[in-house]
Amino acid sequence: MPAETITRERAALLMAQVYALVRACPAGRVTTYGALGAALGFPRGARMIGWIMNETPKGADVPAQRVVSAKGELTGSWAFGQRGRMRQLLEAEGVPFTEAGAVDMKRAGWDPRRDLSQEQLDTLINTVGEQIEVSDNLMRLLRDDPASPFRVTRDEQP
Repeated sequence: MPAETITRERAALLMAQVYALVRACPAGRVTTYGALGAALGFPRGARMIGWIMNETPKGADVPAQRVVSAKGELTGSWAFGQRGRMRQLLEAEGVPFTEAGAVDMKRAGWDPRRDLSQEQLDTLINTVGEQIEVSDNLMRLLRDDPASPFRVTRDEQP
């Protein structure tokens, strides 16, 4: 099956949908890149969600610290300006950690497909209206990276 063509408009919508879901994650809880991807119809889209989170506009009201790896690791911590800042933000919200230093996913994990009704999920992802600028780098990743659900292979090119 050929990949869906990704346009800047579709990428901007996808970014807005990701940010809406992250905003819906309650304080004291965390979600994962994979859970966000699956909620948007991309069950193998964790890496793509990471690219999008990396593009979060400065000053946007997106609690990016609430997005962690499936194992509860703070994989995006470098994006918070200083070592340990992501953990500080999560601890301030009451997120529990294991002795090994990962988020206690059994206690703090939040999955939009499980923790929202289908109606709530649909409303969140279908009523976004923010205008987001999509970088050339994100477009390149979405079109060319082997992990992208939008990657166009040579066989699919016109």
